[in-house]
Amino acid sequence: MELLLVVGLAVAVFVGFNIGGSSTGVAFGPAVGSNVVSKLGAAGLMTGFALLGGWTVGRNVIDTMGGDIVPADTFTLAASVGVLFFVGLALLVSNTFGVPASTSMTAVGAIAGLGVASGTLDWAVMGEIVVWWLVAPILAFWVCAVIGRYLYPYLDAAFPIEKSERSVVSLEGLRPRIADDATGRELVASALVVVIGCYMAFSAGASNVANAVAPLVGSDAITASNGVLLAGAAIGLGAFTIARRTLDTVGNDLTDLPLLAALIVEVVSASLITFLSTIGIPASLAVSATMSIVGLGWGRATRTVKATDVARRDVDAKVSMNALAADRPDEVPAMGEEDPDELVASDLFDPSTTARVVVLWVLTPSIAAVASWGLFSLIPLYTP
Repeated sequence: MELLLVVGLAVAVFVGFNIGGSSTGVAFGPAVGSNVVSKLGAAGLMTGFALLGGWTVGRNVIDTMGGDIVPADTFTLAASVGVLFFVGLALLVSNTFGVPASTSMTAVGAIAGLGVASGTLDWAVMGEIVVWWLVAPILAFWVCAVIGRYLYPYLDAAFPIEKSERSVVSLEGLRPRIADDATGRELVASALVVVIGCYMAFSAGASNVANAVAPLVGSDAITASNGVLLAGAAIGLGAFTIARRTLDTVGNDLTDLPLLAALIVEVVSASLITFLSTIGIPASLAVSATMSIVGLGWGRATRTVKATDVARRDVDAKVSMNALAADRPDEVPAMGEEDPDELVASDLFDPSTTARVVVLWVLTPSIAAVASWGLFSLIPLYTP
């Protein structure tokens, strides 16, 4: 039993470690790419705010995954290790294909497989989770589509935020030092990317700590508080080590997604996931962020056509999904007066790649659910 607990804790740390590695780049890539914080500073902020999110809002998600989808007494230590194994397997598959799989969706799928095999699955709770899985990305898309169509050009003109080629704020020991020639606009931009990065880290911790420890908490192998601390430490370990690569990738590859667009995407997706975590729904931050990007670009591109013209079918709407990277105009053109050709600057996303990502997001939790059901049907490791 003690050996099994060690294995369970090791798998939980592995899951948290990978979450920290991937989420740090998403949360603080814009800040590191803008030379506002260092990689070391990003790792420290990620660790602290992810732990804060897990300690506060994240407990609701732990309750759902550790005792609401299936009763807590269904979990044995062996069953918990089995569920965590499938989460780790999903991370392996996602790394192999280069696609950020949703650990939340995969963990829920594995728990659902256990519930079906044991006959204890709460279909009402599972149905509510699945409904939110469908609603959340649609909501993220349309909120960002509205922002892209009606607000983004004006925000871009009023608050031009660019990547800085220098460090506006630096640390001397533990004291921050502001560059002598720093402008007010640079300081505001620097503050924004750090604050929003911390908010993103909080959201990531709130939604993801349960993925690493909920089964162990449900089996009473560890307490919820100890589970949050364990997951937070594992996320921090990933943030200080393997996250450096994702910070390089996200922080230095912002030409396709301007800094303002990245901040809007982070605010919308983090707000949505924080809300879902508050009501105890495990959901994917990566899915919401991706749909936010697509929605923002689609909404921005549709400014070339008036809604009334589309309704009357008077025009052939030429819509480019490259709109977010277009040059900033001196004056924002009225709706329907923008030239579609001027919105083509660089690709925002590849439709074929997006389709592959969406397919794997659906496929990974489905495989986890089927594999979990098969394992627990053949080997009843759960409490009858």
